[in-house]
Amino acid sequence: MEIDRNATATKGDLQDLKDEILTTTKGDIQNLRDELLEAFRDSQTEMLRAFYSFAQSADVKFKETELDDIMLRQRLTAVESRLTEVEKRLHLPPAA
Repeated sequence: MEIDRNATATKGDLQDLKDEILTTTKGDIQNLRDELLEAFRDSQTEMLRAFYSFAQSADVKFKETELDDIMLRQRLTAVESRLTEVEKRLHLPPAA
């Protein structure tokens, strides 16, 4: 069916065209909104995974530091005990 481009449009024709454009535009906007929300969720998931990995490695390093601290305190306690024994044997007053 051929369209007569010189024919006049009625108000009904214009309203039909307007409704069709609005429907199409609303659908396009909804699709864009859905795609944007999905992109936001994907980026949020990627960021959470990155932070989780960082937190895991930081936790391991923290535990290693805690163990190092405990071991260092044990060694310091041993040195202090030995020093006290030496002072006792030499009859020296303890250092302040």
